[in-house]
Amino acid sequence: MNSSNLTRIEKDLLGVRDVNNEHYYGIQTLRALENFNLSKSKISDFPNFIKSFAMVKLACATANLELKKLDQNKFDAIQYACQQLIDGHFKEEFPIDMLQGGAGTSTNMNANEVIANIALEHMGHEKGQYQYLHPNNDVNMSQSTNDAYPTAIRLGLLFSLDQLMTPFRELISSLNGKSSEFANIIKMGRTQLQDAVPMTLGQEFAGFATTLQKDLDKINALVPDTFGYVNLGGTAIGTGINTEARYATLATQALSRISKKEIKVAPDLIEATSDMGDFVLLSSLLKRTATKLSKIANDLRLLSSGPRTGIGELNLEPRQPGSSIMPGKVNPVIPEAMNISCFQIITNDLAVTFAAEAGQLQLNAMEPLIAYKLFESIELLSNAMKMFKSKCIDTVSANAEHCKHLVEHSIGIVTALNPYLGYETTTRIAKQALVNNESVIDIVLQENLMSPELLENVISINNMVKPKMSA
Repeated sequence: MNSSNLTRIEKDLLGVRDVNNEHYYGIQTLRALENFNLSKSKISDFPNFIKSFAMVKLACATANLELKKLDQNKFDAIQYACQQLIDGHFKEEFPIDMLQGGAGTSTNMNANEVIANIALEHMGHEKGQYQYLHPNNDVNMSQSTNDAYPTAIRLGLLFSLDQLMTPFRELISSLNGKSSEFANIIKMGRTQLQDAVPMTLGQEFAGFATTLQKDLDKINALVPDTFGYVNLGGTAIGTGINTEARYATLATQALSRISKKEIKVAPDLIEATSDMGDFVLLSSLLKRTATKLSKIANDLRLLSSGPRTGIGELNLEPRQPGSSIMPGKVNPVIPEAMNISCFQIITNDLAVTFAAEAGQLQLNAMEPLIAYKLFESIELLSNAMKMFKSKCIDTVSANAEHCKHLVEHSIGIVTALNPYLGYETTTRIAKQALVNNESVIDIVLQENLMSPELLENVISINNMVKPKMSA
């Protein structure tokens, strides 16, 4: 400690530095702060990542205690420090940019230093008195960044996905609620932006709910099991150097107990250390959901277009004035914001793909980008779903009479007459109605092609929006 007690002196491979004594991080974190000022997104922005890292460190300490490599006094101090991080304290002590060189070493050492210094104070020592408990020798015992860091990423992503499930389910529930509300509203279905055949507005919203439910089911089925296999115990490249034979099993068992997640040792630790395929899988699932949500947002913008000269089948609740020059204009800002959020998630998937491909030999040095983009995508998707549900889907309403009017004056209902009048006759009727701006119904009645009773039955909502029952 220097004379002013404002800084402490720490040393590493490159020399010595003064570290602000208010902070629990040390010299390696300080160097990372000076080197990486890239994205403005810090480790502290992702609390699940910090929590998972603390759980990994505690699990490793537990295994080392059982193997008698770590004494009880040091273990108790490390356990206390890790629990502090698990409980959400000291987030500000993780100020490093998520984008960093070194395959995550800066993040791992940030965790080691913070845990060590919290533990030292708990033991009655000063920060930086590493002769009593060392960031590398004790907190990082039997570990490498190359197994601790990806294990923490996987566990943190599982926690983040848990938090995504609630807004995911609630959005689907809201869409299903609107499906029931709009069940009896007839409208025109459209293909290639042209009139197709009738459907109900309820069927349209049910389709939205179903397509998102499929993604939710896929994430729940694939991700927890896949991400439960970790390379903890593989250390530098997966060979387990500097560990004992039972260590990997003991550490993962401890991590399961601490995290309340099913964590297992990967079958091939060398493969698990170098391969990023599981992260690509998760990213692709998030991209798939984002693609679907953006399409739904597009549909809502089209269906609510107008208010006088667009499709106008839906009303989106006004959220803010839409123009600085056009009085009375209101824009569909919530679906637009959903589009933009989805574009970011889709772009993040490309970054994850490039980073996964860029691995070389026994390690992928681009893993910090993978972690950053996956945590960001999950958080963005969660926030976007909450916004979309509460500010758009919950409050959307239908212009039922306008929907019915469009159906009755559409050329598309002629398709329902095909089984009765044949393709050639219905084609002629459709052309005549379009050229002369006539109603299909009026032409059929004027030419006595069907009785009014049969025509009314054929174009009833029940017969036009689902298959007929066999006789």
